[in-house]
Amino acid sequence: MKYIIVGGVAGGASFVCRLRRLSEEAKIVIYEKSHFISYANCGLPYYVSSVIFDSHNLTLQTPESLKARFNILVHVDNEVLSIDRKRHTVKVKDLETGEIFEDGYDKLILSPGAEAIHLTEDTDRIFQLKTVEDAVSIRSFLEKSKVKEAIVIGGGFIGLEIAENLVHAGVHVTLIEGRYHVLNTLDEEMASFVHSELRKNNISLKLETRVEKIEEKGKQVIVRTDKGECVSDILVQAVGVLPSSKLAKDCGLELDIRGTIRTDKNFRTSDPDIYAIGDAIALDSALDNSRTHIALAGLANKEGRELANALLQKKEADIRPYGTSILKIFHLSVGAVGFTEEPLRKKGIPYDKVYLAQGNHASHYPGATTLRIKLLFGKEDYQILGAQIVGQEGVDKRIDVLSTAMVGKIPACGLKKLELSYAPPFSSAKDPVNVLGLMVENIKDGLVRQFFHDEVERIASEEDVLLVDVRTPMEYEMGHIPNSINIPVDQLRQRYPELPKEKKIALICESALRSYVAYRFLSQLGYSCRHLAGGYRLYRTWLDDRKEKEAKA
Repeated sequence: MKYIIVGGVAGGASFVCRLRRLSEEAKIVIYEKSHFISYANCGLPYYVSSVIFDSHNLTLQTPESLKARFNILVHVDNEVLSIDRKRHTVKVKDLETGEIFEDGYDKLILSPGAEAIHLTEDTDRIFQLKTVEDAVSIRSFLEKSKVKEAIVIGGGFIGLEIAENLVHAGVHVTLIEGRYHVLNTLDEEMASFVHSELRKNNISLKLETRVEKIEEKGKQVIVRTDKGECVSDILVQAVGVLPSSKLAKDCGLELDIRGTIRTDKNFRTSDPDIYAIGDAIALDSALDNSRTHIALAGLANKEGRELANALLQKKEADIRPYGTSILKIFHLSVGAVGFTEEPLRKKGIPYDKVYLAQGNHASHYPGATTLRIKLLFGKEDYQILGAQIVGQEGVDKRIDVLSTAMVGKIPACGLKKLELSYAPPFSSAKDPVNVLGLMVENIKDGLVRQFFHDEVERIASEEDVLLVDVRTPMEYEMGHIPNSINIPVDQLRQRYPELPKEKKIALICESALRSYVAYRFLSQLGYSCRHLAGGYRLYRTWLDDRKEKEAKA
């Protein structure tokens, strides 16, 4: 059996290695149009800033290593131009010699990845960042030219990573994003912490900004937007990606959402001898079974292995993603899994949420930093629907635990039962994940009622509501919600008679822990209470971010 694979990197390389481990008889040929067959594409931004110094460190396998270890025939700098399904052949162009030739297959595997969305063509000063060649070109330009200003278009993973690494390379960056916040894996209030981190590191952030025209004049790139003009020495386009499905479309294969290649759960296309994996296909979401397109290297690697298992071992693959991701942006780590609020609203899925601000490890051990966690869960069944975490250390551990809980169908309340490792340098006796479970249990049992950051203005305007800030006088003086009164939680048992019973009490503290304590005390005295989920810090960061946007609008 002869297998031809179009594309290497994550999916294709994973497939061929697993295939060989299962069959020594198979004839395996890969055609890859770039010069690198298997490389760490997620490491490309870090090569630009020389954090990863040598480009060879990005290379995971070479044609020679795959031939020596696995007896796989690899052709780099070779582009597959077309597929003849009737004759079971592909037409290939050698990009170095210009030669065009045909090759025949028994089974054809398409792993072409995704193509970067272009607002304009690449030039000597306008780049994308998708391949090793792209990273080498950007770094070479930075090294040979006196680049002081850069524009990055796009606030997704690649946009933020290349922006950070351009700053590390000594360049001032203007980041342009069309949406009202960066990172579609986050909700607006959680993204506000990322916006703050970007601004702290001198990135000029232009949100809700539409690019209208891009042009070069001499040694400058000029980007004209609906909110003015930006000028730089270099431009990186990181607008997003689209599945590379032209080969499939041209030969008549069925397509799926967003132009992906339609496959069944075992990656078979509409042609029984052609399969597809990686960023070019859609999958059924584990969250609600809807078709979803998630371009992540981890998924592509899994798909490659599972396709080999399906072909050689007749195993069912059926990979259903949750969309678990993580990103480093300067001193922050940003993790996410599952739904954000926007798709939940659009799908009409009833949900609730909790916010937690807690140290990544025991507070008595030096160096603890704050994890800010948002958990979304079903309003009726309490199943975990999504989570977002922003912090410095410990984000990866908690987002992975929450993702694992989702795979295991552990309800949000069940998080309290997880037996997680504890020692002061690593966690707390009640890990943040456990505490999330306790918080949801309190809501389920009716022990607490919440209001949220975007409801503060409305609630504060209601005549029958009294805002009570239970932080210390010093904290209150440093900033508070207008029209709130200050009664520190430790004075509340003596001063509660000051609170009129006919008023609804809206409680506020820094992180929502003291306000919860106050809630439990007052509610048992017959007061009607709510407390501010996420606390004043979340509200203040979100509000400051909104004011910053309005000031630059």
